[in-house]
Amino acid sequence: MRQLVSPLLVSAFAYCCAALPAVAANRDRVEAFLTTTGFDVALESIAFASASAPQMLGIDPDGFGSDWTRLTEEVFDTQGMHETAVSILEQTLSDEALNHAVEFYASDLGQRLVVAENATHLDEDDDAKQAEGQRIVSDLIKAGSERVESFKRMNRAVDASGTSLRALQEIQVRFLLAASASGVIELQMNGDELRERMRANEAGMRRSLQLSALASAAYTYQDFSDADVDAYVEALEQPLMQEVYELLNAVQYEIMAMRFEVLAARMAELRPAQDI
Repeated sequence: MRQLVSPLLVSAFAYCCAALPAVAANRDRVEAFLTTTGFDVALESIAFASASAPQMLGIDPDGFGSDWTRLTEEVFDTQGMHETAVSILEQTLSDEALNHAVEFYASDLGQRLVVAENATHLDEDDDAKQAEGQRIVSDLIKAGSERVESFKRMNRAVDASGTSLRALQEIQVRFLLAASASGVIELQMNGDELRERMRANEAGMRRSLQLSALASAAYTYQDFSDADVDAYVEALEQPLMQEVYELLNAVQYEIMAMRFEVLAARMAELRPAQDI
């Protein structure tokens, strides 16, 4: 499944209360849904994001040694994250939306897409993926290919509300505040001041995210035909699929934010406080 985004990282549980489905899916069907769509692998890849944590705090990750690996494996426990996702989706994912998504992703095209997306999620070398994706985009533009526009439509479809940037900003704010509260860093700003500083750089950051998403799509779907890409875009733009992605976005990024908050508290075990 495509990389997901969340509307301002509003708690997935708040989302649940606001829009409980008339008929929610049972646990076995949710488990099957996760496997068929590849969202189970997307959840596992959340752990890779922990590599950016020291940089957010202005700390040299090399100073942690093997303790860092141990800590991140404990905090980003894949089974625990999986159980959290299943518990939320049991309450919030309607049978209608589940059936719609599974019908597409269980198709021949859908399963080929899941294989490609899972491979991208599990490849930790983001720099290499970005470099190759950027090269592919450059070649497509030079050739006058319409695939670039298709990829842009695809990325808009999985972020229909256009709030991926704010979601990522909120993860960072929550992480910094948690690190400050646990004494890992001495933070000179409160949450509102942090958000204001980030908003000042929003235009450039949004452009950077868009380019990154474009390169990622070009890399992931490089072996698919134009017809396959267009068929996927049309599937993602369907209202029920948009409903599925809105929920999955909220679930994935709320789990990510919660894990980063736990990581911030646990980092006090590894390193004394320092100013940033």
